[in-house]
Amino acid sequence: MAIGARRVRILRFMTAVDKPLLTVGGNDAELTERLESELDAFNDAATGGVAHDEFSVRATGDDGELIGGLTAWTWGGLCGIQLLWVREDRRADGWGTKLLREAEAEAVRRGCDRMTVSSYTFQAPGFYERHGYAEVGRVPGMPGGHADVYLFKVLTAGR
Repeated sequence: MAIGARRVRILRFMTAVDKPLLTVGGNDAELTERLESELDAFNDAATGGVAHDEFSVRATGDDGELIGGLTAWTWGGLCGIQLLWVREDRRADGWGTKLLREAEAEAVRRGCDRMTVSSYTFQAPGFYERHGYAEVGRVPGMPGGHADVYLFKVLTAGR
């Protein structure tokens, strides 16, 4: 009987403890916001609270239509390009270069001396290399047999 009584106490203890719950779902804005907040706090503690910010560069035609744009972040002297896109019918007009140069100039104004970006092999790694970026890593296994290419550039006052 002592064994049975012990088992009951163990089961009671186990049921009294909160059980973790894992759920899988679609986009969860609340979860994303919480994770970003927690990771920002962790990163700030690890890096001494180095300032981080975001900016964008937008190209708009006379008709008000978007030609292209770029979004980026800055953190501790590093600028990372998140997105760069140019409308297909304007890609031969040099807008990618204009957007990139303006982002580099803005990064320098914000105290950055280095830039980073990733680009799939079917996108524009050659474009970035032509602008002084060097490949520093590659992740294979993307759909269609492609890779994600990581590029880096040291900025100078003249970019």
